[in-house]
Amino acid sequence: MAVAVALGSLLTFAPSALAVTDNGGEGWWGQTTDGQITNVMFAVIIFIPVLITVLTIAQIRLDKRKHAREDAVHAREVNSDWRGGW
Repeated sequence: MAVAVALGSLLTFAPSALAVTDNGGEGWWGQTTDGQITNVMFAVIIFIPVLITVLTIAQIRLDKRKHAREDAVHAREVNSDWRGGW
């Protein structure tokens, strides 16, 4: 766990620590405009509900499988053929 935290911190903070060149405050993308920022934020606004929808659908399908498995176990317990014994 500590290795993962250390590696994550290194990957997060190393680029800013190594930014020794004077590029006028521009990042890898270059000079950004209001239109670019607006488009990125619209993409974020679209991405979050899509992500929530996809994860919700996955959870619903997993729950259906879990309930079907529980129903099958219950059906086997009720059925006298599966109980064993004399």
